[in-house]
Amino acid sequence: MTVPVVWYLLLAAVLFTIGTFGALTRRNGIAIFLSIELMLNAANLAIVAFSRIALESGDLKSMLNGQILVLFVLAVAAAEAAVGLALFIAVYRDKRTIDINRLNLMRW
Repeated sequence: MTVPVVWYLLLAAVLFTIGTFGALTRRNGIAIFLSIELMLNAANLAIVAFSRIALESGDLKSMLNGQILVLFVLAVAAAEAAVGLALFIAVYRDKRTIDINRLNLMRW
């Protein structure tokens, strides 16, 4: 008994909505960062679901392309996490806060 692909897509949509809501309503930089990561993982789940549809239809090349795309997105997300955390640490050392409303890095 397999789970229908629609359930995976519904879960991806719910996760993406939660991530969008979190990114738009939070003031803490790390919370916004985690919400963006949640949105990336939701997109990955949708890509994997669509590659499963391609596999069920017999299109092995599209299925492999989807899986490879997910690996690239995961690699970019890992690099983004490392760079983002380093930026948050640098901002915190300078300003002693990571509250987005209190940061004014672009002002003179």
